[in-house]
Amino acid sequence: MAQDKELQQLKNRLQELADRSYSHSVYTFTPFFGLSEQQAFYEIQRELAYAGCSMEGGSPLCERKMIRFGTEENLGYQADFPIVCLKIEPLTPKFAQVLTHRDFLGAIMNLGIERDTVGDIFVQEKEAYVFCQESIAPYLIGNLEQVKHTRVKCALTELTQELRSPKLESITLSVASARIDGVVSKLYHIARSQSLELFRAGRVFVNGRLTENNSYALKAQDTVTVRGLGKFIYTGEQGDTRKGKTRIGVEAYQ
Repeated sequence: MAQDKELQQLKNRLQELADRSYSHSVYTFTPFFGLSEQQAFYEIQRELAYAGCSMEGGSPLCERKMIRFGTEENLGYQADFPIVCLKIEPLTPKFAQVLTHRDFLGAIMNLGIERDTVGDIFVQEKEAYVFCQESIAPYLIGNLEQVKHTRVKCALTELTQELRSPKLESITLSVASARIDGVVSKLYHIARSQSLELFRAGRVFVNGRLTENNSYALKAQDTVTVRGLGKFIYTGEQGDTRKGKTRIGVEAYQ
């Protein structure tokens, strides 16, 4: 019941932002939403279409995204998403610890930052790229000085090539069909029963939308996110094997 109440409150908030944008002719923005929160938006997206809706995370790789209400056509002017990218790097790389996503996120949260003001964090070797709301960037730059035991510096940065396009691994699988549960089972080396549990637990998303239909037939260019396991793009069938199975291709995010 508590979860249903929170979901309804979120939908009410989205409705308020859409109404404000439409009635006052201004752009309005949500904080960063995870996949579950984005699903709440998708459930009422048609009802909010009058205000004009779009989503952005800062990079094509980002899963956490803001929603913007308002369009240039409706409002007569353009407003960018208030998202910036920060680079966090050690002051002395030679002696820096190996740091994880959790380490960087923990250091940011320890500064009293709200989670929904921070988007995706991409760790590359001993540094990290953090997407956040533009309004909190100066505070992070001025106060984020340490991650675990490693002294760091934080500054605004432009997107690197790695953040502009995903690093993908091409994988060929032999499956009975392009049913999503079978593909997930094969790709992540888990039993079919374990794959089914992922759907029941609400951990599988197709093109950003929650799917509980484990028999869904994948279509070329579908992007599948399995929370806790990974993300891949289904590229289509490649023919049949000698044993009568279907050969398919996927591009797995690295």
